[in-house]
Amino acid sequence: MATTTLPPWKTELIDLALTSNILTFGNFTLKSGRISPYFVNCGLFCRAKLIRAISSAYARTLDAYTKEHQNFDFDVLFGPAYKGIPLCATTAEKLAGIDEQRWGDVGYSFNRKEVKDHGEGGLMVGEGLKGKRVVVIDDVMTSGKAIREAIDIIDGQGGKLVGIIVALDREEKMPTESEKEGKEDDGSERGSAIGEVRRETGVPVLAVLTLSDLIAGMEKMGRQEEVKAMQQYYQKYGAKD
Repeated sequence: MATTTLPPWKTELIDLALTSNILTFGNFTLKSGRISPYFVNCGLFCRAKLIRAISSAYARTLDAYTKEHQNFDFDVLFGPAYKGIPLCATTAEKLAGIDEQRWGDVGYSFNRKEVKDHGEGGLMVGEGLKGKRVVVIDDVMTSGKAIREAIDIIDGQGGKLVGIIVALDREEKMPTESEKEGKEDDGSERGSAIGEVRRETGVPVLAVLTLSDLIAGMEKMGRQEEVKAMQQYYQKYGAKD
């Protein structure tokens, strides 16, 4: 794991997540059966100052990537129901705040869980996707299943997937079937869910924060016990992407 130097806004976001109990430390059993020393509950970005902070961070990440990669551009942020819904709307607004000339016309869109058969009807709400370049925005990527479902919706609506952004990249290799059955990891080198989706789709998969960022943030705060626990977890489960 490379040493990470954090920009001030990432340090501030990590500190806010910590003080708001969005980032917590302990022993957490994940869906994979692994015991993680840390947990990030993105659903708790639910108060005004918190949603402002996370949506600003998404916008900063997208804007910076676009400036670094001149061939990358998009028309619509698509937020899969349900957690992606507030993210796509608030991030679109924050992008316009960064550069209205550049981002003022970016749209947002989200899907309904069930097709509406009255009123305007349909599956989608917001900007139409047909013929548009689309970035999927969501909180986390565990197995990639939800992202693949979002991609199917975009394809079905005639849009073109050009990127994906999530709040956190755990930099963690995908679990084996034996792990899901309660057995130990076999120690083999494997890629992460994000890496797998990146290979499958051929589009950039961005993350606002990574495990490396969290470790660097805790180091700056002098939280050596948490740093050690996360480093040990990475040594055991870190992805080889």
